[in-house]
Amino acid sequence: MLKSPKIAKQHLIIFTRYPEPGLTKTRLIPVLGAGGAANVQRQMTEYTLSKVQELQKAIAISVEVRFSGGDLELMQNWLGTDLIYQYQGEGDLGQRMTRSLLDAFDAGARQVVIIGTDCPGVNAQILAQAFTKLQQWDIALGPAIDGGYYLIGLQRPFLELFVDIDWGTSQVLQQTVAICHQLNLSVAYLPSLADVDRPEDLSIWEQIFVG
Repeated sequence: MLKSPKIAKQHLIIFTRYPEPGLTKTRLIPVLGAGGAANVQRQMTEYTLSKVQELQKAIAISVEVRFSGGDLELMQNWLGTDLIYQYQGEGDLGQRMTRSLLDAFDAGARQVVIIGTDCPGVNAQILAQAFTKLQQWDIALGPAIDGGYYLIGLQRPFLELFVDIDWGTSQVLQQTVAICHQLNLSVAYLPSLADVDRPEDLSIWEQIFVG
């Protein structure tokens, strides 16, 4: 693994997958084909990263890419060598996010925000807002219209938030908020945005990428 740059107090983690045809954005394959679906994954990751780089010009954050598929060399050739790269590793999404959070806080981060690359509405302003809210609230959540969330930010590793969640369902946000209430954690909400996961979501992406 490449020697990692120093992690800042405010740390952003991007979860993504190497855009290998047939293994990514599989729900889009029926309408786009394996290559087309992989191309959307590539474009959306690059678009998300461009918004993150806008944020880096405004505030001092470190950026980490947690990836699955491919390998370190492929990821660096694709997105550049000036990012922190780590494999997502095994387990469900909750276990993989838990691993990334523990690593970040152990390395000295004080606020950690995790995003995916499926939500083209994420921009530098929303990301900055998440870090700002974490100065006062325990948790920042970006609700997705499908019932999940596109962003979660924490000021400590509240690992209970990632256990017994029905990942990939419309219950994810509701279940997460319920755990927050059980733990008496304060929650700050960001704007609700739409994910691009299914063929009927493609118009959302096309409005931004084409229009």
